[in-house]
Amino acid sequence: MADSDPQGVQDLSQFAENLLQQLQENFQALTDKLTLRMEEMGERIDDLEKHVSDLMTQAGIENTNKE
Repeated sequence: MADSDPQGVQDLSQFAENLLQQLQENFQALTDKLTLRMEEMGERIDDLEKHVSDLMTQAGIENTNKE
């Protein structure tokens, strides 16, 4: 029994290390995906603002909410 304990500890340590590595990889993939989605949403918001501004210009309404 004493002979199998170091191997068991080593196996458990390796399992924990692999699990943490997988978690890190999954977290990084999720972070990358969220960053991409946020960038896409920012572009869509910019496009929407431009279209609203164009429509206001066409309608003869002055945009007083300029930054």
